Amino acid sequence: MRVYPAIDIKDGKCVRLLQGRFSDVTVYGDNPSETAVKWQELGGEYLHVVDLDGARKGQSANADVIKQICSAVHIPVQTGGGIRTTEDIEYKLSLGVSRVILGTSAVADPEFLKRAADKYKEKIVVGIDAKNSYVAVEGWEKVSGFTAVEFAKKVESIGIQTIVYTDIATDGTLGGPNIAAMKEMVESVNMNVIASGGVGKPGDIEALVPTGVEGVIIGRALYTGSVRLPDALNAAKKSGKTEEG
Repeated sequence: MRVYPAIDIKDGKCVRLLQGRFSDVTVYGDNPSETAVKWQELGGEYLHVVDLDGARKGQSANADVIKQICSAVHIPVQTGGGIRTTEDIEYKLSLGVSRVILGTSAVADPEFLKRAADKYKEKIVVGIDAKNSYVAVEGWEKVSGFTAVEFAKKVESIGIQTIVYTDIATDGTLGGPNIAAMKEMVESVNMNVIASGGVGKPGDIEALVPTGVEGVIIGRALYTGSVRLPDALNAAKKSGKTEEG
């Protein structure tokens, strides 16, 4: 199972939100690229970068910062937030990112998602953010009319290979992931599922392995120090061996 250190950007700074609320922001650093280098040096294999301003405004707001991150590290970077058009995808890829994450645009315009999947294939990831099992959009401030699993099945039929599945109720709480929801998602689709939300200790990572998720995104726990990245990486490997044995 892969561990994805998260870097959330707001106003050019490295921050974390609690349960997706823009009113509950903690700033963890003024230089996200320095943070990216730190996670790489500690063993990070893939970075998860979110443009929070972009997600809320519907347009890229921190492109310069994302470019700086990609230039500062040699590990791959996936990014989302405010990517709504083919031009947005092209622009983000030109900054050096390996994968772009579509959220609101994927929900609002399935035809756009299909075109993106056909053209960019594995470079397109869909972010599915669930609030009480229903898909949330526009920086998590609005809720759609269908469940996360229903949407995931639609996304799979379009040709998407990877999804990031976030349980908003657990995001930033350090209270543990929604194991049941992650397990249900993995069992419902034949895609790579990256779990996001709630990791607060290495044991939470171990608990996710039997669900079959491809990876786990860790944010607030790394910034508060409740999880050290090397410990997270070891937990993923150790639990994987335990599961096999």
